[in-house]
Amino acid sequence: MDAEGYCLFDTALGVCSLAWRGEVVVGASLPDGAPELLRTRTARRHPTAVEREPPAAIAAVVEAVKTLLADGAIDLADIAVDLDQVEPFDRQVLEITRRIPPGRTRTYGQIAAELGQPRAAQAVGAALGRNPIPIIVPCHRVLAAGGKSGGFSAPGGRMTKLKLLAIENARVGDEPTLF
Repeated sequence: MDAEGYCLFDTALGVCSLAWRGEVVVGASLPDGAPELLRTRTARRHPTAVEREPPAAIAAVVEAVKTLLADGAIDLADIAVDLDQVEPFDRQVLEITRRIPPGRTRTYGQIAAELGQPRAAQAVGAALGRNPIPIIVPCHRVLAAGGKSGGFSAPGGRMTKLKLLAIENARVGDEPTLF
């Protein structure tokens, strides 16, 4: 089995982290206060990972994430991710969510309907709240009914979600824009 690694890197929103095994992303985190807190949280989530320089394929992922967070002009759907440790329902939700392109949104209810479980909108929201790879699995692109922003479990909550959607020039119902 390939050794796990992780790195911290600067973005337009602040310091993010990325964890990988071989050339596959296994985790990501958005900015959350001081870099040392992010480092500690990443190491706790990935106890076998060692902080190090990323291999070339992962360095390309880091650059892609930086580009998305700077101007929203890149789709990360082709990045290899490992969702094997995710529960089957959650994995289905995350796989559907990965197909939402930058600048576009879906609702929790639309994803539930696509799963064939139209009454599972809250379960979809809960699954997205457990997303181990935010940004690459773009849970910020999933909204509540009526185009409302809904919740967001990443650091900064709803305001971070609105920032990400603004960077991508996505319209969020009648929510005010931040930029």
